[in-house]
Amino acid sequence: MRFAPLLAFWVLAASLLWGVAQAEQITFKADLDGTSEVPPVTSPGKGSATASLDTATKTLTWTVTYSGLSGPATAGHIHGPAASGANAGVLVPFSGDLASPIKGSATVTDAQISDLEAGKWYVNLHTAANKPGEIRGQLLRTP
Repeated sequence: MRFAPLLAFWVLAASLLWGVAQAEQITFKADLDGTSEVPPVTSPGKGSATASLDTATKTLTWTVTYSGLSGPATAGHIHGPAASGANAGVLVPFSGDLASPIKGSATVTDAQISDLEAGKWYVNLHTAANKPGEIRGQLLRTP
């Protein structure tokens, strides 16, 4: 019986380590341009978005870089669920300074993770000249 507390400790430690071992980082990337907007926009603007999902905490972090927009970014969002060529509502608005690079994080649900992994989320940057969006790119899982 004297070993019961020690055994309980090791069982708990093993369980915690197993949980950490099961956590996964999934990465996504999007190439942003005006031709991906729906409808397409003529813009010299280009950009990219990278995102990382921690499956244990369900936290998505992102960095969006861009250049060449018709003016300052007035808004930026992650939209979904929608396939390439379709529009959807805002899921995650970008907050704070929208100058490149835009960085942020958000907690997501299991249903949102499923849509993200299925390629149904996209990044969209808006300007005064292109209120519905100037550049856009679909977030796709990277190997």
